[in-house]
Amino acid sequence: MEIRPLAVEGAFEITPRQFPDDRGVFLESFRSDRLAEAVGRPIDVLQANVSVSSRGVLRGIHFVDVPVGQSKFITVLAGSLIDFVVDLRVGSPTFGQWDSVLLDAVDHRAVYLFEGLGHAFCALEDGTTTHYMCSSTYNPGAEHGIDPLDPEIGLTMPAGIEPLLSPKDEAAPSLSEAAAAGLLPTYAECVAYTSSLVRT
Repeated sequence: MEIRPLAVEGAFEITPRQFPDDRGVFLESFRSDRLAEAVGRPIDVLQANVSVSSRGVLRGIHFVDVPVGQSKFITVLAGSLIDFVVDLRVGSPTFGQWDSVLLDAVDHRAVYLFEGLGHAFCALEDGTTTHYMCSSTYNPGAEHGIDPLDPEIGLTMPAGIEPLLSPKDEAAPSLSEAAAAGLLPTYAECVAYTSSLVRT
Protein backbone atom coordinates (compact mmCIF):
# COMPACT_ATOMS: atom_id res chain seq x y z
CA MET A 1 0.00 0.00 0.00
CA GLU A 2 1.41 3.36 -1.06
CA ILE A 3 0.25 6.53 0.71
CA ARG A 4 1.05 9.86 -0.94
CA PRO A 5 0.31 13.35 0.43
CA LEU A 6 -1.70 15.53 -1.94
CA ALA A 7 -1.06 19.22 -2.63
CA VAL A 8 -3.58 20.18 0.06
CA GLU A 9 -2.18 19.53 3.53
CA GLY A 10 -4.19 16.87 5.35
CA ALA A 11 -5.24 14.98 2.20
CA PHE A 12 -3.71 11.73 0.97
CA GLU A 13 -3.94 9.32 -1.97
CA ILE A 14 -3.85 5.62 -1.07
CA THR A 15 -2.91 3.05 -3.73
CA PRO A 16 -3.31 -0.57 -2.64
CA ARG A 17 -1.17 -3.44 -3.85
CA GLN A 18 -3.20 -5.88 -5.95
CA PHE A 19 -2.77 -9.65 -6.11
CA PRO A 20 -4.34 -10.96 -9.35
CA ASP A 21 -4.67 -14.60 -10.33
CA ASP A 22 -6.85 -16.65 -12.66
CA ARG A 23 -9.80 -16.28 -10.27
CA GLY A 24 -9.73 -12.48 -10.12
CA VAL A 25 -7.91 -10.10 -7.79
CA PHE A 26 -7.40 -9.53 -4.06
CA LEU A 27 -6.35 -6.31 -2.33
CA GLU A 28 -6.43 -4.63 1.06
CA SER A 29 -8.63 -1.59 0.45
CA PHE A 30 -8.23 -0.16 3.97
CA ARG A 31 -5.63 -0.62 6.72
CA SER A 32 -6.18 1.68 9.70
CA ASP A 33 -2.74 0.89 11.16
CA ARG A 34 -0.84 1.69 7.97
CA LEU A 35 -2.87 4.83 7.31
CA ALA A 36 -2.52 6.06 10.91
CA GLU A 37 1.25 5.60 10.74
CA ALA A 38 1.47 7.57 7.49
CA VAL A 39 -0.80 10.48 8.49
CA GLY A 40 0.29 10.73 12.13
CA ARG A 41 -3.06 10.22 13.83
CA PRO A 42 -5.56 7.46 14.64
CA ILE A 43 -8.21 6.49 12.10
CA ASP A 44 -11.69 6.30 13.57
CA VAL A 45 -14.69 5.13 11.54
CA LEU A 46 -18.18 5.75 12.95
CA GLN A 47 -20.28 5.73 9.79
CA ALA A 48 -20.03 4.32 6.26
CA ASN A 49 -22.04 5.61 3.31
CA VAL A 50 -22.60 4.45 -0.27
CA SER A 51 -23.78 6.61 -3.16
CA VAL A 52 -24.59 5.55 -6.71
CA SER A 53 -24.23 8.27 -9.35
CA SER A 54 -24.97 8.68 -13.05
CA ARG A 55 -22.35 10.08 -15.42
CA GLY A 56 -21.93 13.81 -14.83
CA VAL A 57 -23.29 13.87 -11.27
CA LEU A 58 -21.29 16.39 -9.26
CA ARG A 59 -21.59 16.05 -5.48
CA GLY A 60 -20.11 18.69 -3.16
CA ILE A 61 -18.23 20.73 -2.19
CA HIS A 62 -19.21 19.47 1.29
CA PHE A 63 -17.60 20.10 4.68
CA VAL A 64 -18.40 19.82 8.40
CA ASP A 65 -17.90 22.34 11.20
CA VAL A 66 -14.72 22.09 13.27
CA PRO A 67 -15.00 21.15 16.09
CA VAL A 68 -17.34 18.27 15.41
CA GLY A 69 -15.37 17.62 12.24
CA GLN A 70 -15.40 14.68 9.88
CA SER A 71 -12.49 12.98 8.22
CA LYS A 72 -13.31 10.79 5.22
CA PHE A 73 -11.88 7.78 3.42
CA ILE A 74 -13.34 7.57 -0.08
CA THR A 75 -13.04 4.78 -2.61
CA VAL A 76 -14.98 3.50 -5.63
CA LEU A 77 -16.64 0.08 -5.83
CA ALA A 78 -17.87 0.41 -9.43
CA GLY A 79 -17.36 2.94 -12.21
CA SER A 80 -15.03 5.92 -11.93
CA LEU A 81 -14.91 9.52 -10.76
CA ILE A 82 -12.69 12.53 -10.28
CA ASP A 83 -12.34 13.18 -6.55
CA PHE A 84 -11.63 16.76 -5.44
CA VAL A 85 -10.18 17.94 -2.12
CA VAL A 86 -10.53 21.69 -1.50
CA ASP A 87 -8.79 23.66 1.25
CA LEU A 88 -11.54 25.66 2.99
CA ARG A 89 -9.51 26.48 6.11
CA VAL A 90 -9.25 30.25 6.49
CA GLY A 91 -5.60 31.15 7.12
CA SER A 92 -4.21 27.99 5.55
CA PRO A 93 -1.21 28.44 3.24
CA THR A 94 -3.25 26.70 0.52
CA PHE A 95 -6.66 28.26 1.27
CA GLY A 96 -8.95 28.01 -1.76
CA GLN A 97 -6.65 25.60 -3.58
CA TRP A 98 -7.53 22.04 -4.56
CA ASP A 99 -6.14 18.74 -5.76
CA SER A 100 -7.80 15.80 -7.49
CA VAL A 101 -7.42 12.05 -7.88
CA LEU A 102 -8.98 9.60 -10.35
CA LEU A 103 -10.76 6.90 -8.34
CA ASP A 104 -11.99 3.81 -10.18
CA ALA A 105 -12.65 0.09 -9.87
CA VAL A 106 -9.42 -0.74 -11.73
CA ASP A 107 -6.65 0.76 -9.58
CA HIS A 108 -8.84 0.87 -6.43
CA ARG A 109 -7.18 4.03 -5.15
CA ALA A 110 -8.68 5.90 -2.23
CA VAL A 111 -8.54 9.43 -0.83
CA TYR A 112 -8.30 10.28 2.88
CA LEU A 113 -8.92 13.84 4.08
CA PHE A 114 -8.73 15.57 7.43
CA GLU A 115 -11.45 17.59 9.14
CA GLY A 116 -12.00 21.08 7.74
CA LEU A 117 -11.27 20.16 4.13
CA GLY A 118 -13.94 20.31 1.46
CA HIS A 119 -14.81 17.27 -0.64
CA ALA A 120 -16.50 16.88 -4.02
CA PHE A 121 -16.53 14.40 -6.86
CA CYS A 122 -17.76 14.12 -10.43
CA ALA A 123 -18.88 10.72 -11.74
CA LEU A 124 -17.43 9.67 -15.09
CA GLU A 125 -19.70 6.67 -15.69
CA ASP A 126 -23.27 5.63 -15.04
CA GLY A 127 -23.57 3.48 -11.94
CA THR A 128 -20.48 4.89 -10.27
CA THR A 129 -20.66 3.52 -6.73
CA THR A 130 -18.77 5.42 -4.06
CA HIS A 131 -17.99 4.15 -0.55
CA TYR A 132 -17.19 6.69 2.18
CA MET A 133 -15.99 5.88 5.68
CA CYS A 134 -16.45 8.81 8.07
CA SER A 135 -15.05 9.63 11.51
CA SER A 136 -18.35 11.08 12.75
CA THR A 137 -22.02 10.37 12.20
CA TYR A 138 -24.37 12.52 10.14
CA ASN A 139 -25.04 15.87 11.82
CA PRO A 140 -27.22 18.06 9.58
CA GLY A 141 -26.72 21.16 11.72
CA ALA A 142 -22.95 21.01 11.27
CA GLU A 143 -22.80 20.19 7.55
CA HIS A 144 -22.36 22.83 4.85
CA GLY A 145 -21.63 23.23 1.17
CA ILE A 146 -19.77 25.48 -1.24
CA ASP A 147 -20.77 25.95 -4.88
CA PRO A 148 -18.63 23.38 -6.74
CA LEU A 149 -18.76 25.56 -9.87
CA ASP A 150 -17.52 28.67 -8.06
CA PRO A 151 -15.03 30.24 -10.52
CA GLU A 152 -12.93 31.50 -7.60
CA ILE A 153 -12.13 27.86 -6.75
CA GLY A 154 -12.05 26.78 -10.38
CA LEU A 155 -12.45 23.01 -10.19
CA THR A 156 -11.58 21.56 -13.59
CA MET A 157 -14.42 19.39 -14.81
CA PRO A 158 -13.63 16.39 -17.03
CA ALA A 159 -13.93 16.99 -20.77
CA GLY A 160 -17.34 16.22 -22.22
CA ILE A 161 -19.09 16.28 -18.85
CA GLU A 162 -22.16 18.43 -18.20
CA PRO A 163 -22.29 18.66 -14.38
CA LEU A 164 -25.54 17.61 -12.71
CA LEU A 165 -26.01 19.08 -9.22
CA SER A 166 -28.62 18.59 -6.52
CA PRO A 167 -30.80 21.64 -5.75
CA LYS A 168 -28.97 21.97 -2.42
CA ASP A 169 -25.54 22.06 -4.06
CA GLU A 170 -26.78 24.47 -6.74
CA ALA A 171 -27.91 26.87 -4.00
CA ALA A 172 -24.67 26.63 -2.00
CA PRO A 173 -22.73 29.87 -1.45
CA SER A 174 -19.49 30.76 -3.15
CA LEU A 175 -16.21 30.53 -1.23
CA SER A 176 -16.19 34.30 -0.67
CA GLU A 177 -19.82 34.31 0.50
CA ALA A 178 -19.18 31.45 2.93
CA ALA A 179 -16.09 33.18 4.30
CA ALA A 180 -17.96 36.47 4.76
CA ALA A 181 -20.76 34.63 6.59
CA GLY A 182 -18.30 33.00 8.97
CA LEU A 183 -19.18 29.48 7.81
CA LEU A 184 -15.65 28.30 7.11
CA PRO A 185 -13.34 26.71 9.68
CA THR A 186 -10.04 28.40 10.43
CA TYR A 187 -6.70 26.74 9.86
CA ALA A 188 -5.80 27.26 13.54
CA GLU A 189 -9.01 25.55 14.68
CA CYS A 190 -8.37 22.59 12.40
CA VAL A 191 -4.74 22.16 13.45
CA ALA A 192 -5.74 22.33 17.12
CA TYR A 193 -8.54 19.82 16.60
CA THR A 194 -6.32 17.41 14.68
CA SER A 195 -3.63 17.66 17.37
CA SER A 196 -6.22 16.81 20.04
CA LEU A 197 -6.92 13.50 18.30
CA VAL A 198 -3.34 12.23 18.58
CA ARG A 199 -3.16 9.54 21.24
CA THR A 200 0.02 9.37 23.27
